[in-house]
Amino acid sequence: MKEALLYDKLTGNRVRCRLCAHHCAIAAGQLGLCQVRENRDGVLYTLVYGRTISQAVDPIEKKPLFHFHPGSLSYSIATPGCNFRCAWCQNWEISQMPREQHLLGGHPASPAHIVAQAQKAGCRSIAYTYTEPTIFYEYARDTGLLAHGAGLANVFVTNGYMTGDLLDDARPWLDAANVDLKGFRDETYRHHIGAKLQPVLDSLIKMKTLGLWLEITTLIIPGLNDDPVELRELVDFVVKELGTDTPWHISRFFPQYRMNHVPPTPVTTLHRAAAIGREAGLRYIYLGNVAEKADTLCPDCGEVVIRRLGFQVVENHLRPDGGCPACGKVIAGIGMGPGK
Repeated sequence: MKEALLYDKLTGNRVRCRLCAHHCAIAAGQLGLCQVRENRDGVLYTLVYGRTISQAVDPIEKKPLFHFHPGSLSYSIATPGCNFRCAWCQNWEISQMPREQHLLGGHPASPAHIVAQAQKAGCRSIAYTYTEPTIFYEYARDTGLLAHGAGLANVFVTNGYMTGDLLDDARPWLDAANVDLKGFRDETYRHHIGAKLQPVLDSLIKMKTLGLWLEITTLIIPGLNDDPVELRELVDFVVKELGTDTPWHISRFFPQYRMNHVPPTPVTTLHRAAAIGREAGLRYIYLGNVAEKADTLCPDCGEVVIRRLGFQVVENHLRPDGGCPACGKVIAGIGMGPGK
């Protein structure tokens, strides 16, 4: 039990949470939509502080972040819960645990313990991932501040539904984010997720303004968000608001959770989406959940500057300053050169 951050006290012992765009008004004795924040007598508490449901050492490419210290390791943690209800969630057993099982699983792990484990494993960063880091923000914040003090970076793998207040508060210690932009239709967010599109777009613009390194992931689901017109609108937003250097990860869908009836995404659909991205001017596009190369190419001369096998970097040919060895073009990102 720990008192929550970013909430307002209302009349009648009610509170309003300001962590995410749901802005839940919570009566005494009730939970927020995420099911992990409770109003007890007019005080909002987080129920998952220090309660890890998952801890793992991952390649940073698995987040996926391909332009943030490529080839490094990231200590990845999560607590139960989420503020979304995606019908295709691949981690639904833990993200929906509080809602569907009325359980808060996990094991105690203090922020200091997480940082020490990350250092012991030789990690370059800590990733708040697997579920939605917004809903365990207090835990992430305390861990992130300690991590920065120890020379570690911090990254969010997120649905982007946090508030501007949260991002302003996190900026001193948060370095990068991969945001799952799940489509470009508000009805998709409302019907399949229980949210709205615009707050995600607002968060993306805010992250860019704050100077966070930003990469985008879109899971392409047949019949849901694979329309070429929609994909072009999504890409146009990324180009206009975030810039052509923003990496776009296009992932293949496989049947799971409440969408077991939907077939896997044809690989040709991913290639079509990639072509749309290239035509719009995106310089770094990667396909996920497919047995294809995920190399980083120089956008000017086409030279392979980082070669990958799955999530592993097997060759990094960039100069120490992140420049292409063939033409000198500096590849967008943070810590791109070997050993960074």
